[in-house]
Amino acid sequence: MSAAPFQEPGRRSPAKGVHRTTGGANWVFLTVCTRGRERWLAQASVQRALHNIWENSAKAWLVSDYLLMPDHLHLFCAPHDLQFSVERWIAFWKDRFAKTHPDTGTFQQSGFHHRLRDDESYAQKWIYVRENPVRAGFVKQPDEWPYFGRVHAIHYG
Repeated sequence: MSAAPFQEPGRRSPAKGVHRTTGGANWVFLTVCTRGRERWLAQASVQRALHNIWENSAKAWLVSDYLLMPDHLHLFCAPHDLQFSVERWIAFWKDRFAKTHPDTGTFQQSGFHHRLRDDESYAQKWIYVRENPVRAGFVKQPDEWPYFGRVHAIHYG
């Protein structure tokens, strides 16, 4: 087990809003859990559905890299339409998913998000996320975990 390159926030409830700027990075690191931490998320059909929603209909915020664990997901996103808050965007894609996959589990009402600051490394956080399945004992190497991807190739500096 390798040491994590950063510590995840110790928040117990999600912060409201994301301070967006017109200059500099506006990357958000987002974690969304399943309701009751039920273990239904890491499935190929769920991955395809979420990827499709993020790519084709939920584009107010653009998803770059993401990873699905059985009971939560991590993703990096950036605002594309400044009229939509991150909370409104999350609610939209979760609603779209629930309507198209009514027999699958549901997500918790809100997510945990953290805006990357200038001194924080997207690459380091992505390495940490990619190692989640290894730390959980699901695989021996990050590349063995099939439930990750990239929706939009967005320059992140």
